[in-house]
Amino acid sequence: MKTIFVTGSESFVGRELIAQCLRDGICVVGADLVPQKSQDYDFHSLDVGLPDVSAVIPEEVDAIIHLAALSRDTDCRGRAYECFRVNVMGTLNMMNAAAEKRAKQFVFASSEWVYDQFEGDEEKDEDAIINIANHTSEYALSKLVSEANLRQRFQQGFCPVTIFRFAIIYGSRKQNWSAVESLASAVNNQPEITVGSRKTGRRFVHVSDIARGIILCLGLPDFHIINLSADRLITLGEIIETAERVFEKKIKVIESNASVISVRNPSNGRAKKLLGWEPKKTLEEGLKDLLPFIS
Repeated sequence: MKTIFVTGSESFVGRELIAQCLRDGICVVGADLVPQKSQDYDFHSLDVGLPDVSAVIPEEVDAIIHLAALSRDTDCRGRAYECFRVNVMGTLNMMNAAAEKRAKQFVFASSEWVYDQFEGDEEKDEDAIINIANHTSEYALSKLVSEANLRQRFQQGFCPVTIFRFAIIYGSRKQNWSAVESLASAVNNQPEITVGSRKTGRRFVHVSDIARGIILCLGLPDFHIINLSADRLITLGEIIETAERVFEKKIKVIESNASVISVRNPSNGRAKKLLGWEPKKTLEEGLKDLLPFIS
């Protein structure tokens, strides 16, 4: 039986990951700032940025899965010190704890936002060159710095490292919505909505597929950076049209800037090759699951 230690265990991804782990017979120890747990696992309410976090990590744990972070650009904008304290120094603290407890693997939650500029519908894989000078996001910079720190530490003899660059994640939740949940709610509850361009797109991926990808990486040797994203771009227009069909609604859509199309298109080929992973939850299935949370 594998044992993992999860930071941010009560986060959106953390809760889904733990639910799947418990179904798969994986022993979970978790830590989060919240006062109580949502499921039956060994939970510790604490700040993983503090040095004493190592006290609750099992010796020779199979993997430390580091999800805890200020995880939205809006949480970090204009707050560079706090962003780097949590996202960079917090990760360094967990790396030290992993070394102290002789963890067998370190899994880090990064983001597609580390990629700088996409031209048109250009697809980027994990080897794409990233020009840090193009970044204006404190959040993206914090993830890039932690990726670099992990690469350097691995080269110095650290345990195997898996870095996941998550695409935009959606799923059943009451707050912190992505465009998928927001548009679905609008279709279900409003007569009209305004978007920039219906052709704006992302490789939105369901939280259940993200969690399954993390589980599939357990035991992966060496150092890897892996995108977890949908198989194709999903546009705002497609989300609206699918929601109209699923909820049997019709909404008026106003495009405020139809010619300005924003696309981020990270490839998932490496995840398929290394992990045998592919996204399973379709957009239609995901939208059906949202209904109790957007009504």
